[in-house]
Amino acid sequence: MFTNNFDPVAFQIFSLEIRWYSLAYIAGILLGWLYCKKKLIKDKLILNLFDDFITYIIIGIILGGRIGYALFYNLEYYLEKPIEILMVWNGGMSFHGGVIGVVVAAHLFSKKHKMNQFIFLDLVSLSAPIGIFFGRVANFINSELYGNSTDVFWSVKFILIDNIYRHPSQLYEAIFEGIVLLFILRYFLKKKYLKQPGLISALFLIFYSLFRFIIEFFRSPDPHIGYLILNITLGQLISIIFLILGGILFFYKKNDN
Repeated sequence: MFTNNFDPVAFQIFSLEIRWYSLAYIAGILLGWLYCKKKLIKDKLILNLFDDFITYIIIGIILGGRIGYALFYNLEYYLEKPIEILMVWNGGMSFHGGVIGVVVAAHLFSKKHKMNQFIFLDLVSLSAPIGIFFGRVANFINSELYGNSTDVFWSVKFILIDNIYRHPSQLYEAIFEGIVLLFILRYFLKKKYLKQPGLISALFLIFYSLFRFIIEFFRSPDPHIGYLILNITLGQLISIIFLILGGILFFYKKNDN
């Protein structure tokens, strides 16, 4: 058993606090960018465009993640205080909202350059697990998105929350949605029948949604939402929707000539 008493602030420069969560975003985007540039992109045109594309992606992640959180998880609160949607430093980002933001960003960028948006979305899908890994580790350090109570020997007591030993569900997600998903998509990338743009994006949605749905059984639901119909969480409900969308996209692209 382990006691989590980490400080969410990595270091401080005068009155400016640098938090682990901010560093996780920076590390995820930077390493994902390097992974695409050094390992994945073979076409010179895509390589030249990719740096500009990253700017779109950063905006898409931040806007999509924040707006998605407001819409999916705390709509009533933000309807009363809409200005606080802009206060991203107060916390509250939705992964699924970030995905929607990235899709919109890729669509706008691809339309501007008259290219297939799935070429860029596949690159994002292949590198996104890197960012997910760092993001979930930061959630663990922040003592947020913690798991249900348990007595397994690897359980964690989050001092900032209570004195109960819990599943480190953040680390479960870091492992499966990060490391495992990264290697799964890398494996499928090498398959000749997956050269059609869009298939990797579909597989990302399918596997991420499956991992997220399963791990949510070990994770405490958001206190202000709780469990929904059939005793599932909101995260599981959204994951089901994204799983279906991923399946539709896969079969559509697989048969698209």
